[in-house]
Amino acid sequence: MTISTLTLNDGNQVPWIAFGTGTALRDQDVQNPVESAIVNGFTHLDGAQMYNNEESLGMAIRACGTPRSALFITTKLNGLQPDQTAKTALQVSLKKLGLKYVDLYLVHAPGHHAGRLKEVWKMMEECKREGLAESIGVSNFEVAHLQEILEGAEFPPSVNQVELHPYVWKSLQPVIALHKEHGIVTSSYGGLSPLFRVPGGPLDPIIEKIRERLESTRGQSVSVGQVLIKWLQQNGILVVTTSSKADRMREYLDTANVPELTAEEIESIENAGAQHYYKFLVLSD
Repeated sequence: MTISTLTLNDGNQVPWIAFGTGTALRDQDVQNPVESAIVNGFTHLDGAQMYNNEESLGMAIRACGTPRSALFITTKLNGLQPDQTAKTALQVSLKKLGLKYVDLYLVHAPGHHAGRLKEVWKMMEECKREGLAESIGVSNFEVAHLQEILEGAEFPPSVNQVELHPYVWKSLQPVIALHKEHGIVTSSYGGLSPLFRVPGGPLDPIIEKIRERLESTRGQSVSVGQVLIKWLQQNGILVVTTSSKADRMREYLDTANVPELTAEEIESIENAGAQHYYKFLVLSD
């Protein structure tokens, strides 16, 4: 299966869907689930220093036999120790991963670098210039954080990875508008949260109605998860998702083959999401 890509503002290409090694996999040995993800078709692997599993992610990359050039590897900068910079922290990550470079390096959380965001971003830019990271970006940044680093930046962030699903879509519009202004790709984590964290919410009947229509149109099964992932994909979002189950991994990737939502269906999802604000994932230091 060939996975379609999104074009970043530095000209690089990123697969539109990634297998994440955080959430339930945080602090876990991820070699087996990552190898399974690669075997089942994922090429984009989303890691982070904070997840404390870069070594096993690297073991999976080496064990899978897939050429490095066929994989897209992301990691994220954690809070810095007094003697660290974003560059020296990445060098530690590269050693753990067994790689010479990552495809995407993100500042994981602005709160880790309060008062130092410009300084940290300058070092992120150095990582890009030196080829340690092909592309650089941020995560969990709000408008003020983005404006702080955009002022005087040599390279604007290529990606901002945020919690994104219909229950936060309305609140994220100022951030997404700034993304569009600067060509920043919006990346989503927690995209399926509405389905299992607040079942019975206003989104549920809308998603089920759309699922039935898509399944009838397609002539084969479509899941509620695929409906939400399709909504993200059609909004141009880079989707980060995870599972320990091979059949669920295949299901997520198969979303590319699900018929498109109509403009009316997209509007109905966003209107239902706007009825309630739920933010589920609070990043801890």
